[in-house]
Amino acid sequence: MNRMLMSLGTATLMAISIASASAKDKQSETFLKKAIEGNFAEVSMGELAQQNGQSDAVKSFGRMLSTDHAAANQKALNAAQALGMNSPGGPNAKQKADHDKMSKMTGAGFDKMFATHMVADHQTDIAEYKKASKSKDAAGEYASGQIDTLQKHLDTAKSLKSGN
Repeated sequence: MNRMLMSLGTATLMAISIASASAKDKQSETFLKKAIEGNFAEVSMGELAQQNGQSDAVKSFGRMLSTDHAAANQKALNAAQALGMNSPGGPNAKQKADHDKMSKMTGAGFDKMFATHMVADHQTDIAEYKKASKSKDAAGEYASGQIDTLQKHLDTAKSLKSGN
C-alpha cells in the first residue's frame, strides 16, 4: 500500500513538473515572439528616425536603435531556434500601425513623438525583459544580455524627450 501511494505521489509530482515546464516553455516562447517582433519594429523605427528626424541627436539615436536591435534580433532568433519555435518575420500589426502613423511626420513634430514613443516602448520592454531574464533557458539568457542596452536606449530617449 505504501509503495502504491509513493508511486502515485511520484507520478503526480512528475505530472506537475511536466506541466510547469510546459508553462515555462510557453512563457519563453511568448516572450521571444514579442522580443523578435519588437526588434524588427525598432530597426524600422530607427531607420525612420534617420529619414524623418530633424535633429542630429534623433538621427543618431535612430542609427543606434537600428544597429543594436538588428544585433539583438539575431540573438533572439538564435534563442528561438534553440527552443525549437517558429519565429515571426516582422513587427506585429500594432507596431506596423505605429510606424505608418509616424512615417507621415517629419521635423520637430516627428522628433517629439518619436522620443515619447521610445520612452514608453523601452520602459515596457525593460520590465518584460527583467521578468523573462529569470528563466533558466535560452530566452532567459537572451533577455539578461539585453537589459543594459535597453536601459541605454531608454536613457537616450528620455534625454531626447526632455530636449537635452
